[in-house]
Amino acid sequence: MANQNKVLKTVFLSIMVAIGVVISPILRIEGMCPTAHLINIVCAVFMGPGYSLLCATLIGIIRMMFMGIPPLALTGAVFGAFLSGVLYKLSHGKIIFAVLGEIFGTGVIGAIVSYPVMTFLVGKGGLTVFYYVPMFITATIMGGCVAYIFLISLKKTGMLTKIQDRLGCEVYEGKRNSSK
Repeated sequence: MANQNKVLKTVFLSIMVAIGVVISPILRIEGMCPTAHLINIVCAVFMGPGYSLLCATLIGIIRMMFMGIPPLALTGAVFGAFLSGVLYKLSHGKIIFAVLGEIFGTGVIGAIVSYPVMTFLVGKGGLTVFYYVPMFITATIMGGCVAYIFLISLKKTGMLTKIQDRLGCEVYEGKRNSSK
């Protein structure tokens, strides 16, 4: 059973990466990629912080290699993906905390980390430390709202628990998860 869970997790992670890569250029606004944040939150809730971080990293690397996207594909995703999973876990399965983790992790931490990366490594001038914050927060709120609606819908039907259980991940049902 443990080996079957590993295979299923790997397949699910691969599907999340594929979806993230394919829809990112389609559903994109200049300087923002709300679908990346949707994927980060969904992956964090389904599989936890480690897998969400891995998913965001793989999507970012593929987008940079094959789509010519700057390093923002990584700096604008990995912190939120990881923090989303951590806050979801620490809150014992409250979806809103996964969304808030993505918003703060990407919208603030990722945006601020993007400044030195873009300034010193890429050589883009005219930036300030908070240059990316408005764009990143806007994109995370957009993606976070869609992720929240999607995950709450799954939770109401009982599918969220079934998916988490099938993947062999931590399931948060019962008294500790009585609120959204």
